[in-house]
Amino acid sequence: MLVLIVDDHPLLRQAIRQVIEHHFPTAIVREASTGEEAAGIVRKEPVELAVLDVMLPDHSGLTVLKRIKKLRPQIKCLMLTIHDEPQYVRLALSHGASGYLTKETAPDELHEAIRTVLTGARYVTKGLEREGDARTRLGSLLSPLPILSAREMEVLCLLAKGGTVSRAATQLKLSVKTVSTYRTRLLDKLRLTTTAELIRYAVDRGLVK
Repeated sequence: MLVLIVDDHPLLRQAIRQVIEHHFPTAIVREASTGEEAAGIVRKEPVELAVLDVMLPDHSGLTVLKRIKKLRPQIKCLMLTIHDEPQYVRLALSHGASGYLTKETAPDELHEAIRTVLTGARYVTKGLEREGDARTRLGSLLSPLPILSAREMEVLCLLAKGGTVSRAATQLKLSVKTVSTYRTRLLDKLRLTTTAELIRYAVDRGLVK
């Protein structure tokens, strides 16, 4: 089995590698720190499983997910991220992810998740699945969420958590000008006029805690 770990933090990649090599001793592990590097590996090698961060230096992990699924449709993708908003889970699964874990996940659960997705089943980190189901039911009572890109969703959630444009730019490793552009797109798509309205919109739809 060929496994690809995609994350820009070397220590986290090493920790994930250790879990994989301990529980799957015959696995071959490749590592990538950017979306472009990950796509290049998937294009050239028969990767069966990708453990993929949602936030990467060059692209949204959700964008990379769609790209590598297009390159290799049978690949299993397990998202591992700091984001625990149910909307991220729904986006990831709708884009073809086989599972979703937060970075607070214990090594044993990572092992369980990998084992589960390799069987063809889906896995969502414990607790988040129940919370996401509840929020989905709540969200169904509200107006549908317009189609947002992965980056737009990331910017929306960061702003809704009380972050500024500059702070969101730092976290996403983008320029302030680029994040400002995403904010403007969000306001246009959602027919809102202020950041305060964006925050209320996200909170009302259960996108943030």
